[in-house]
Amino acid sequence: MTVVVDDPLIARMSIRRALPLHESSRRLRELYPECPRVYGVAVMGDLSRRRWWPLAEVLTTDRLQHMFDAAVAETDSRAAVAQQLAATLAHVVVGRVVPLIVLEGRAWDTGLENLWVHVDSEGAIDWVGVVDPTLRALPDDPHLATRSSVGAVRTTRDGIVMLPSEGALTTWVAHRSHRALSPLFAKLVEVTEGAMPVAAMWNVVGTAVVSAATQVPLLAGSSELTSMRRSQAILDALVGFGLPVRGTSRMPMGKALQN
Repeated sequence: MTVVVDDPLIARMSIRRALPLHESSRRLRELYPECPRVYGVAVMGDLSRRRWWPLAEVLTTDRLQHMFDAAVAETDSRAAVAQQLAATLAHVVVGRVVPLIVLEGRAWDTGLENLWVHVDSEGAIDWVGVVDPTLRALPDDPHLATRSSVGAVRTTRDGIVMLPSEGALTTWVAHRSHRALSPLFAKLVEVTEGAMPVAAMWNVVGTAVVSAATQVPLLAGSSELTSMRRSQAILDALVGFGLPVRGTSRMPMGKALQN
């Protein structure tokens, strides 16, 4: 039996105007109702900002240093903690958006300036929010299909903007994620004193993309082929930017995905 959790943060959201991102995030939360923060994001305008902070503050404050030091004190393995933090950053930036891309052909902006994170009482990141809720979507998106004028689908007024193709969508996400993760990983190398090389961090990104694309069809009963095609397109774009996101690990999903 599925247990629906009444999450206090979600329950306290004050949505003044329902946007496509609200609809998408609700559907994503329903993928795993026992832990509704696992999928989807919050819109910062709907929330109080207690325990929230801009992800960009990682670059200008000692937040990442504190997270690293606290984890090392518990595990005594700098390399393991570096890998854990790299996986957290990868999930925050790109791992969370992949389910929406593979399910609905939609994506929020994964740019560093658009992302906020929520932390629990121990300072660990447990949810993600966006400042700008505008989605990018494919031409056949149901919301866009209701718009009769070209101007309406090319503005942010309705919280959704049309991109011309699947390739344009996946390349845009890869580009924005690349620009966000590059400085974050550079900071992580500084904080951990090189406990994990940057190339290995990018391989973690590949794993995050593959993992998300593998799990979603199992949870949603959606197309494995679509999930594979779209996630691989993101990885292809990242490789095109010169990033080593493909490794030797394999995660079976009917037809295997590769990272």
